[in-house]
Amino acid sequence: MPRLLHMADAHIGARHRDLGDAAVRQRERQLAAFRRALDVGMTNRVDVALICGDLFDSNAQPRRTVEVAAIELRRLTDKGIRVVLIPGTHDCYEAGSIYRVFDLRLMAGLSEGSDLLTVLTPERPDVLFGDLDLVIYGRVPATKRASRSPLADFTTAGESRARWRVAMIHGSMVIPGKVEQDDVLFSSTEVAASGLDYLALGHWHSWLTGQAGTTTWAYPGALEPMALDQTGAGRVAVVTLEERAGERVVTVEPVTVGRTRFGAVELDAAEVVSQAALVNRLMGLADPDLILDVRIGGVAHDRLDIDTDAVSRELASSFLKLRVQDRAVAAMPEGPLPPQDTIAGAFMRDLQARIAAAEGSSDDDAAEEAREALQLGRLLLEDPRQVDLV
Repeated sequence: MPRLLHMADAHIGARHRDLGDAAVRQRERQLAAFRRALDVGMTNRVDVALICGDLFDSNAQPRRTVEVAAIELRRLTDKGIRVVLIPGTHDCYEAGSIYRVFDLRLMAGLSEGSDLLTVLTPERPDVLFGDLDLVIYGRVPATKRASRSPLADFTTAGESRARWRVAMIHGSMVIPGKVEQDDVLFSSTEVAASGLDYLALGHWHSWLTGQAGTTTWAYPGALEPMALDQTGAGRVAVVTLEERAGERVVTVEPVTVGRTRFGAVELDAAEVVSQAALVNRLMGLADPDLILDVRIGGVAHDRLDIDTDAVSRELASSFLKLRVQDRAVAAMPEGPLPPQDTIAGAFMRDLQARIAAAEGSSDDDAAEEAREALQLGRLLLEDPRQVDLV
């Protein structure tokens, strides 16, 4: 009854340029999630840990980063847990691949002939663990972009070396109308024809499992989310292969290891009294594990002036990352307009006509610009002291 730890997309060494000052903290969090993932393997007494690509965010990593990963993997091998990994699309098996430049096995302190750490490549397509009655195939393309499916013409029908058959792929399963293009593509029909017991996948950053024929497949997702829409990230899978009443049964259990969360808040500008009130309201959501996206919409009253950059700076230490976007539109004038033959009357009527035309042609940017001009112009005409021109 082999037990497997299935993980993927650790993206160790990612730069996270979009996070600004929080980038260093996020890299540390990813490494911490990697450590927790390995802890899950030890706690669950797995026999083999599968790392299905993109262990590193790119092939351009300093030696120290690779050494840190190798030292962490040694925590598994020291306990007799075998590690099998494949290159992905970020750390792909190109000429300058990190797996060609560095020998992870030697960096983990293992002898050259040890089977405790194996990198599967086109030259080393599988590994057999006789004591587990298990063979693991690495379906790895020779380049970042595969010209054909890694499962094209692949079958385990003639496999006689082991009872349990598992494969690893870093790529996308074709879903008509949703996923039809990517660097590495394969189909559910090919999965069903493979005869595999379990297909361990990487590349998609959110958790997803399924069945194709008699083959169970799973994407555990990235160890930490890498984008706002990856709400299913932050997990690894513990997989059990067993036989019950003469039938093969594959059980896939998710275990959470990531701590980063993404959140979105929509605020109505009519409810925002001032910038200070906005800061106080957001402070109530403070969480060092949260990347929060705040959008202010609706119609803003004349005196509301929000400096979104200042709000983000003031609350920077309270969140992993905070982004505030002010998309509120200026309020239209209330009550009767000034006479048409006055400067104020002509100005306001002209801009109202521009707003109506822009809205009629669905030009939201032009409509918003005209609304802002109308609001600012009204304030200048009523009392120039209300406006600071920079």
